[in-house]
Amino acid sequence: MKTKNDKQLVVGLDIGTSKVVAIVGEYEPGEPIEVIGIGTHVSRGMKRGSVVDIESTVHSIQRAVEEAELMAGCDIRSVYASISGSHLETKNSHGTAAIRDREVTPGDLDQVLEAASAVAIPADRKVLYKESQEYRIDGQDGIRSPVGMSGVRLEASVHLVTGAAAAVQNISKCIQRCGLTVDELVPSAVASAKSVLTDDERELGVCLVDIGAGTTDISIYTQGSIRYTKSLPVGGDQVTNDIAYGVHTPTAHAEEIKIKYACALAQLAHAEETIQVPSVGDRPPRRLARQSLAQSVQARYEEIFEMVQDELRRSGYESLVAAGVVLTGGASRMEGALELAEEIFHKMVRIGVPQHVSGLGEVVSNPLHSTGVGLLLHGSRSSGMRVSGPSGGSVGGLFDKLFGWVSKNF
Repeated sequence: MKTKNDKQLVVGLDIGTSKVVAIVGEYEPGEPIEVIGIGTHVSRGMKRGSVVDIESTVHSIQRAVEEAELMAGCDIRSVYASISGSHLETKNSHGTAAIRDREVTPGDLDQVLEAASAVAIPADRKVLYKESQEYRIDGQDGIRSPVGMSGVRLEASVHLVTGAAAAVQNISKCIQRCGLTVDELVPSAVASAKSVLTDDERELGVCLVDIGAGTTDISIYTQGSIRYTKSLPVGGDQVTNDIAYGVHTPTAHAEEIKIKYACALAQLAHAEETIQVPSVGDRPPRRLARQSLAQSVQARYEEIFEMVQDELRRSGYESLVAAGVVLTGGASRMEGALELAEEIFHKMVRIGVPQHVSGLGEVVSNPLHSTGVGLLLHGSRSSGMRVSGPSGGSVGGLFDKLFGWVSKNF
């Protein structure tokens, strides 16, 4: 039986609006990833997917990474990190390259992807992510895996995601200030799709909707390839704010009420049900009908789903998503969200949880961690793993980390 030293480790860092999550996985090539560690910390420096306070974001990343290191027993040096926000834009491009040795090699694929990425974009933007959709060799189209095929001319249709250069630099800067290398920044919508969608759904056509705290990220697949991505500046935090203002309670209590009692479909809450709501200041708590709370929450979820519906129509792929809609992300766990989504989209809807991995149950069965697991899957298929072995070089190094973590927390 092989030890961890014989396996490769990969780390996904999901930098969200409400929390930062670091997930560590180990794997052998060709085998599923096993999640061996997770670290979570409240995110205080992010707003709707963008950095608004570098120091707070750095602190949150450090704490999440330290916790993941202790659980996994490793020294994290590099991460695959998520990026979100309304500054992300999508574009489908086309590239052409000569096949150098009359037989397609991985180097030819890199060349044609680079050619497709050489598009005119403003100076304040940069290409963040690129993924091939299909290839064509000497006029023969519909090719998915061209390596080894013979020909002279290679063409590729490529999906590009661009981002505001400043926003990308700020995320990278926060990670680097924690002493980590950024292996790659991956759009949250793309990462989540890698962990929750099935091959059949990608072939038939599907719309993934990842509802986080600050953003709702969308990715659309047809004929097995990604076609469209978008990040909307609305999410679960708006629901919390609605509750706080609507029932006049502090935001911390509103979040607790949302988790325990909220419902996205008013008809699922019985009229006679009531909940206790803490008041602001020294005022005594009050009783509130749960159905009134559900009506407020339903209105916000309807708005989110209608924004997604509008974006689906704008993309031009609405009639091509035969497999329906997959909801994931922390806010997708709200009672009634699935039923409400079916009413609005008039399509099949399911809740997506991470797949293709094993290990910690709290990670592999929770839609909250779809993006983090997707980053692991993406990273395991990429080269350049720069994470050290179980003890970071020595047992003493692990004890030093444990002592430092205890000192900071107690």
